[in-house]
Amino acid sequence: MDLRKLKTLIDLVSESNVSELEITEAEGKIRIVKGGGAMVQHFMPVSQSAPQAQHMAQAAVASPVVAVAPVETGHTVKSPMVGTFYRSASPGAKSFVEIGDAVKEGDNLCIIEAMKILNEIESDKTGTVRKILADNGQAVEYGQPLFIID
Repeated sequence: MDLRKLKTLIDLVSESNVSELEITEAEGKIRIVKGGGAMVQHFMPVSQSAPQAQHMAQAAVASPVVAVAPVETGHTVKSPMVGTFYRSASPGAKSFVEIGDAVKEGDNLCIIEAMKILNEIESDKTGTVRKILADNGQAVEYGQPLFIID
């Protein structure tokens, strides 16, 4: 992403009622969040071959906090709906999966409660659970990453 485009996006967020903007392009993903007086910008390069773009993202905002997050590798299982994330079928019950567990396509990973309906979320890939990205009882959004499977 070139510096002019990045500056335009930052100006757009700072001058509007938009509090958060996220854009994904071939060279990476940028997320600009406007807070009480400070703007936080995250740049996640898609590959290690984009250090120039990363440098531009850091240089674009002088005073706000700039954080560079590592890119998650592996397959991401995303939330298919808005609701409440649960790792087990009932309080006190064993979680469907833990980090390091092997899963097959179709295995239950979690439950998302939406409008008092419990929806079982199944793995769409065979592999090993590397990361659980949501906390038990946390509200999740449509498309929010929930699990990383290798």
